[in-house]
Amino acid sequence: MLKTEHIGIAVKNLSASVALFEKLLNSPCYKTEIVESENVKTAFLLAGDTKIELLESITEDGVIAKFIEKKGEGIHHIAFEVEDIYAEMERLKNEGFTLLNNEPKNGADHKLVCFLHPKNTNSVLIEICQQKK
Repeated sequence: MLKTEHIGIAVKNLSASVALFEKLLNSPCYKTEIVESENVKTAFLLAGDTKIELLESITEDGVIAKFIEKKGEGIHHIAFEVEDIYAEMERLKNEGFTLLNNEPKNGADHKLVCFLHPKNTNSVLIEICQQKK
């Protein structure tokens, strides 16, 4: 059984969005970091047992900037935590899902990550992630 690890939300202005979500969730931002491989700056907050990851593009042509240009700010992806990302990637490939990366990437919050193509997941970008060991 998979656990929802976090929900990623694309934002134009990270500082303003952190302030908004801190008020909304009555929870402080506990971590920010830059993920060079994805050209994003992230901020994390807790909503119960689930993390909310706010994502701001650090480049004009980054994946988050393109997402916002096309769809506007909003939910970008849902991430599920797995025990063994390599085994889960193989299982998902065998089930017919298209992986957006053939090897796990370094992601935010000390995770290895892999994304599934939304064409196979009812237009929802799905991330699987594993805590680095």
